[in-house]
Amino acid sequence: MKYKLDNRRLPLLWRTVFLLTIFVVVSQVIIYIWVQRSVEGHFEQMDAEIMAHATFNLRKRMTDSDNPITSQTLPNSQNLLNSQQSLRSTSDAKTSHISASEEADHLHSSWLDYDLKTVITNKKGEILSTTPDNFSQELGKKFSLLSLQQDNNEQQFVMNINSRRYRAMVIEDDKMLALIALPTDVHHQYLIQFNRQLSLILTAITLLLVSVAALSVYWGFAPLSTIVQKMKGINLQRLDERVAVDDMPLELRPLAESYNSMMVKLESNFESLSRFSDNIAHELRTPIATLSTQTQVMLNKPRESNEYIEQLHHQHDTLEQLSAMINNMLLLAKTQKGLSDSQISHVDTDSLITKLVDYYEMIAEDRGITFEKSGKFERVLGDEGLLQRLFANLMSNAIYYAAIDSTIMISATVLTSTTSLNVDKDEARPSKQPWLSITMTNRLDTPLDQSQADKLFERFYRHDKTSNKHSGTGLGLSIVQAIANAHKGTVDITIKDEYFFEVTVGLLMTKY
Repeated sequence: MKYKLDNRRLPLLWRTVFLLTIFVVVSQVIIYIWVQRSVEGHFEQMDAEIMAHATFNLRKRMTDSDNPITSQTLPNSQNLLNSQQSLRSTSDAKTSHISASEEADHLHSSWLDYDLKTVITNKKGEILSTTPDNFSQELGKKFSLLSLQQDNNEQQFVMNINSRRYRAMVIEDDKMLALIALPTDVHHQYLIQFNRQLSLILTAITLLLVSVAALSVYWGFAPLSTIVQKMKGINLQRLDERVAVDDMPLELRPLAESYNSMMVKLESNFESLSRFSDNIAHELRTPIATLSTQTQVMLNKPRESNEYIEQLHHQHDTLEQLSAMINNMLLLAKTQKGLSDSQISHVDTDSLITKLVDYYEMIAEDRGITFEKSGKFERVLGDEGLLQRLFANLMSNAIYYAAIDSTIMISATVLTSTTSLNVDKDEARPSKQPWLSITMTNRLDTPLDQSQADKLFERFYRHDKTSNKHSGTGLGLSIVQAIANAHKGTVDITIKDEYFFEVTVGLLMTKY
C-alpha cells in the first residue's frame, strides 16, 4: 500500500517554513538569473562598443584614398582605437608628412589599454600585418581568415585561441581582409567569481529569511499554547475559566473570543443539564413514592373491593401524570435533533389556529375568557403536528394564567427580514425569506416582571410553586421553545406593565 503524504499532518510551523522556502528559493533564482544576465549584458555591450570603435577606425584607414594601406606602408594596427586621433593624424600627414610608423607609435599607448589584436590579409588570405607581431603564431598554421569571413561576415562572434576567449569580427574592402579580436577571458573569469559570490550571498539571504520566518511563526503562535493549556485543564470545577483576550495578538483575538463564548455556552448548558437532572429526579421521585406508599398501605391488611377500586383510580391518575411527563421529555429530546426533510411541509397557520381556538373556547368560557384573532395568517414551513402542540401549549398557558373576563389576542404579521425578531447572532438564519410573526397576548391576574418571565423556558420551572391552582409538569414552555428551535424559528416573552403577558413566535414562511 502506497503511503500518501497528507500535508494536514505536518505542523503549522513546518508547513509555513516549507512554503516560504519554496517562494524564497524561486525568487532568489529569478534574481540570480536577472543579475547574471544584466552583468553579462553589460560586458557584452562594452566589448561590442570597443569592437565597433576599432572597426570604424580600421575601415577609415582601409578606405583612406590619400593615405592608402599597402604591405610596405601598412600602419601598425594598434592606432585603430581612437578615431579622433586617427583622423587628426591623417589630416596632419598631408602637411607634415608624418610616416605611418611614427603615427603608430603615437597611438600605441591608447591601443594597448584594450589589448586588441588584429590580423590583416589580402584577398588570397596571405597575412600582411598582425598586432602584436606574435599573434600569427598564436593563430596557428591552420588559421584561415577566408573561412572565418565566409561564416561570420561583418558580424561579431566568439572564438577560442590558445584557451583564451575572444570577441572577434571580420571586415573587408576591395583589396584586404581584417580580423579584430578582443580578449574577453578576463571578463569570463570575473563573471565566474561574481556568480560564485552572488550564489553564496543569495543562499545566505535565503537561510536568514527562512530562519526569521520560522522564528516569527513560532513566536506568533506561541499564545496558542495558552488556549491549549486552558482546554487541557477543562473539568466540571473549572468551567468558569476564560482566556484574556487583551493579551492575545490581533490575529488570535477572534479565536480567544470564540473560545470564551464556547465556554460560556458550555457552562450554561452544563448548569441547565445539572438543574434538569435534579428537577427530573425530584419530579419522578414524588409520584413513584406516592405509588409505593399507596401500594404498601393497601397490602397491610385486607380491604373492601370499593377501596381497592378507588385506590386503583388514584394510581391510574399518578401513572398518567408520569406518562405525560415521559412523553414530554421524549418530545424535547426529539425536537433537539431538528427536523428531517420528510417532516417539513406547508402548514396553513390560519386553519391551525382556528381549530385550536374553537377547541379552547369551551374551556375558556368557564372563566369568561374570549379569543380575538387578527392579521393575515400565512403558510409556514414545518411539521404540522409539532406546530399544533406549540400553539396548544401557548393557548393552554394563556387560559390558565389569564385574568377572569379578559381577552386573549392572537395577531399575525409578515416580516421581510429577521430585524424585528430576537435572533441569536451565532445562528445562521436566512434573511431574504419572509417570516411570519404570531403574537399571543393576555392579561395576567397577578403581576410578573421580565426577569421571572425569562425563567419560564427552563424545564420543570413553575412560577407559583406554593399554589396548587394550576397543576402541570413545568415543561410546557420548554416544549414550545424546543419546537420553535427545531423549525429554526424564534420564541420570546415580553412583559408589559407587569400584567400583560406577550409571547411572539417567528416561523419561516413558504416561498411563493
